[in-house]
Amino acid sequence: MINTEAAAHFRRLGTITIFAVYFVILVGGIVRASGSGMGCPDWPTCFGQWVPPTDESQLPANYHEIYAQRGYENTQFNPVKTWTEYTNRLVGVTIGFLILLTAWSSRIYLKSDKTIFYLAVSVFFLVGFQGWLGSTVVASNLKPLMITLHMLLALFIVALLIYTIARSQRDVIARIDIRALPDKFKTVLIAAMIMTLLQVAMGTQVREAVDFIAHNHTYIERQYWRDDFPVIFYIHRSFSSIILFTNLWLAWKIVRSVDKKSLLRRIGLSLAALVVTAILAGISLDRLGMPPVAQPIHLLMANLIFGAQFFLFSCLNYAAKK
Repeated sequence: MINTEAAAHFRRLGTITIFAVYFVILVGGIVRASGSGMGCPDWPTCFGQWVPPTDESQLPANYHEIYAQRGYENTQFNPVKTWTEYTNRLVGVTIGFLILLTAWSSRIYLKSDKTIFYLAVSVFFLVGFQGWLGSTVVASNLKPLMITLHMLLALFIVALLIYTIARSQRDVIARIDIRALPDKFKTVLIAAMIMTLLQVAMGTQVREAVDFIAHNHTYIERQYWRDDFPVIFYIHRSFSSIILFTNLWLAWKIVRSVDKKSLLRRIGLSLAALVVTAILAGISLDRLGMPPVAQPIHLLMANLIFGAQFFLFSCLNYAAKK
């Protein structure tokens, strides 16, 4: 029998960890949108120091030549970009500690459900791999494919965490009454999840194209970047309308079919709000000259949308067993 207090502690810690991972995704988006990815051209140190410099005078006079020899040509010290990237690393380390605590707390399920423990430990090792992948991203001089893999792995880690927490609370979730939901609801939800993944995949392609365009414009003249957008951008933009109506249908059915105090209702309303926010951020990117603030918001919303959908899917699986 699982101690109720220990189970609640595990749930709270796991939930905090999930939102912390979303926070590091947001910070990573800020790093990418601001062009700060090479703010620290080496890893794990930053310009060879554990605490980054705040002024160029703190670096060797020939630091340009030093980093050119290491494969980082045109390295320029910018304190804002340096500390933006370094903050991203610090947040990532914090995530590692939270994941470790979550894995340790999951030991209470070793007798009742070993899968929960194994999943939590797997997430811990995946986060370690994610850290290594982050160093590879820096070593690759920010190759678009490596950046995309880094982001997709973060999405997978969050999904695994969500499933772990949902599985640990399956007895509570089983009490949710979903009898009033239409029979095709789960099918539409699966379709919505697939569409979200496709949209994210297209978004990464657009993001890679934008990175290339931004480099050509030396990260200025954002109002002209749109002129060079590839065809996939317009497919990505048009596909968003299908995603909007599909998710609004899901949210509407939840609101009409479940109790007002139900967790599913809150998740359904949140899903609708996330989709609308993501589209508004996308519109601002398209029509307002690619404002830097909109890019990380757009990325974060996409990740949160899939997370909300995946949590709904997990809840339906356990509630259906009632």
